[in-house]
Amino acid sequence: MPIERSRAPFATLGADLKRARKALGHTQKTLAELVGCSTRYIANIENSGSIPSMPILHDIATICKLPVEKYFFTEKAEVQENPERERITLKLGICPDEYLPFVEGTLDTAIKLKKSDAAEVE
Repeated sequence: MPIERSRAPFATLGADLKRARKALGHTQKTLAELVGCSTRYIANIENSGSIPSMPILHDIATICKLPVEKYFFTEKAEVQENPERERITLKLGICPDEYLPFVEGTLDTAIKLKKSDAAEVE
């Protein structure tokens, strides 16, 4: 049974889990089966702010590619990523390795464009 209390570092865990689960195309039922818990347990985490047990949190974070440092290393959590960056980070975690060079090339091009735009302003 999840612990029914809210702690500041875990305040966004439910929303983060729901977003990651949906991005991966899992239902609450599917995730619960993968983790080995009940659908209600997952729903309580996502909707009620319940904090899961450590083994369940480990499995959820591993399956959904959640950034556990956000919850355990609060000094890093103070530097909040924007939602777009979080979404891209999640997708990068599930991206097949053979596509990583393409992704990296695209990012390199975007960075070069940004640098050239900045150079033009100066």
